[in-house]
Amino acid sequence: MDLRLNGKRALVTGSTSGIGRAIAVALAAEGVSVVVHGRDAGRAKAAADEIGAAGGTAAIALGELTSDAGAREVAAAATAAFGGIDILVNNAASAGDEDGWTAGGADRWADLYNTNVASAVRLIEALTPAMRAAGWGRVIQIGSAANPFPLPMKAAYSATKAAIANLSVSLSKELAGTGVTANTVSPGPSRTDAFRELALAFARRHGMGDDADAGARALIGGPLANPSGRLAEPAEIAALTALVASPLGASINGANLRIDGGFTPTVN
Repeated sequence: MDLRLNGKRALVTGSTSGIGRAIAVALAAEGVSVVVHGRDAGRAKAAADEIGAAGGTAAIALGELTSDAGAREVAAAATAAFGGIDILVNNAASAGDEDGWTAGGADRWADLYNTNVASAVRLIEALTPAMRAAGWGRVIQIGSAANPFPLPMKAAYSATKAAIANLSVSLSKELAGTGVTANTVSPGPSRTDAFRELALAFARRHGMGDDADAGARALIGGPLANPSGRLAEPAEIAALTALVASPLGASINGANLRIDGGFTPTVN
């Protein structure tokens, strides 16, 4: 299927690894000029080189998004790379290192909110005015099944993902009639390095030693069970994101699209 994305320009934050990198690669394969973002120059170059080797076009914008100045610099570098940004994918986030509801206290909650939510807001403020002026644009937040199904061991992280889904809805209303849409794509348990680390910690906690594969099987067969009986692949999440980003996704707006194998127990 031709997603009609050829010639569009995208910034994918946190795209040096995992789901973000898969999204950057998928968009580039559809003809999008992609700005790879991260904090590590070597990892960013590797992601950009992967895109280039497949015949795509990529540039790099390095920097922190946790301050107004840092986000402005990233937005400016991304805009300068290809003369504008049509698609913003707010993927960069931290899962935090808390282990329980009160771990780290209120300061930790505020810090994670700044990292996962305010950083997205900064880029939305910086990049959507040009999208409005052009009469076309896409803003996509990468959420989580932890939004409607919060994890007590990751309480602060879960709350930030709920905020991300909420802001997409209000943003879609703010952008009504402009040709710019706002949506959230919410993966469940996915085959990423972060999940492998979670599985390893689970294995160690439950007497499986350092067998991350055993930990992953136990998680998918137990507390993270889903009707599909499998982990989502980053490429699958990227494919859904590309559809939402495309002109074919014009009527997808203000939505929270779950890609979690049925993990979230809800009818909507």
